[in-house]
Amino acid sequence: MSNSQGSHRAARGGHRAATVTAPPPYGTVYADHETQIAPVAPVPEPRGPEPSGAAPGPDADTGGRAGARRAARRRKSAAGPDRLRRLIPQALVVAFLAGGTSAFLVSDKAVKLTVDGVPRTMHTFADSVEELLADEHVPVGAHDIVAPGPDAALAGGDEVVVRYGRPVQLTLDGQRRQVWTTAGTVEGALRQLGVRAEGAYLSASRSSEIGRAGLALDVRTERSVTFLADGRERTLRTNAATVAEALQEAGISLQGQDTTSAPGGSFPRDGQTVTVMRISGTKEVREEPIPFRVEKAKDANLFAGTQVVVRQGEKGARKVTYALRTVNGVKQKPKKIAEEIVRAPVTQQVRIGTKALPSSVGGADHLNWSGLAHCESGGRPGALDPSGTYGGLYQFDPGTWHALGGSGRAEQAPAAEQTFRAKKLFVSRGSSPWPHCGRRLYR
Repeated sequence: MSNSQGSHRAARGGHRAATVTAPPPYGTVYADHETQIAPVAPVPEPRGPEPSGAAPGPDADTGGRAGARRAARRRKSAAGPDRLRRLIPQALVVAFLAGGTSAFLVSDKAVKLTVDGVPRTMHTFADSVEELLADEHVPVGAHDIVAPGPDAALAGGDEVVVRYGRPVQLTLDGQRRQVWTTAGTVEGALRQLGVRAEGAYLSASRSSEIGRAGLALDVRTERSVTFLADGRERTLRTNAATVAEALQEAGISLQGQDTTSAPGGSFPRDGQTVTVMRISGTKEVREEPIPFRVEKAKDANLFAGTQVVVRQGEKGARKVTYALRTVNGVKQKPKKIAEEIVRAPVTQQVRIGTKALPSSVGGADHLNWSGLAHCESGGRPGALDPSGTYGGLYQFDPGTWHALGGSGRAEQAPAAEQTFRAKKLFVSRGSSPWPHCGRRLYR
């Protein structure tokens, strides 16, 4: 529309050109869609001269205004189709903007998001809690709490609360474990974990804050402990960390060798009874023998059944220190507390014969050897005379025994070997080696 037409419309009726503008957008992305549409003002037709002789009409003083209006209406009717074609696209633009704005307003919603107790209100297009947290870069883990849940739909006016989990290294009455809490303070965590804190010892104050990194918390609840000491029973309520601390709270002292039935460094349990033991005593040193070992070795030069002691064993000795204690007036069994070797034992060495014995000795098998043995030793293979010189069934001296091929001493050899060697002696010397009992060989 030209400036002259606008001035003309202002002069005719004071009308202003109408401007249609889209609702204020939420972002600058909609700024380019603003559109202004102004109707086309009619152009007044020039007035012609009045017919001659005609009376002046009511509009004569205005210079033929009625005629001008009639001419404008005729031009308007003639220009109707063209104008309609110009207005349709503009109307479509207005309708599009109006519809888009309505959809924009429906999708946009105001919600409240509170993260670890810090609230903020915002506008969002998210359709669910999960989308909102993703848009706001709020990560959540397995120990975190989200209310309502991540899958919940989101509507205008909703409130979403996120509480982060915090690790707590909790030592409760001596038992250590890791727990998780969404509470922001020690008091809230104890309440959330169900820990009875009345009268308890806490390593951190109840008002202490728990950061995202967590904290270590030692809790000792109040317990009832009974002590039996000096014939009396004392019960107290305590949150002591050790039996020794509780004993001190009870006003009981230990002296000398005194001790308690529960270790002093152990944790006192609720309802536990601890006995105080008054100990007195002395030490005693005793000398005790150490037995010797026996080593045996096979010897093919000895007849089977023969055992010869090559080295005689000797017992050792040691000093043993014992504690003699009296506990609450009752004597206890001596307790070995130390020992010292005074003399080491000597191992005894023995040879065992494996050689087969001969069946007989020619010229001597027919004699009465059992009669001779009964006369010399009473028939005892291990017999030894009072002087310690002669031994065995036939009372061999060591020199004669060794000359006949025997090992060790005769009384250590089996009876069959002693008889065999006695026969060999008879073949070489007759019955003279047995001057008193030799005659028994012939009966």
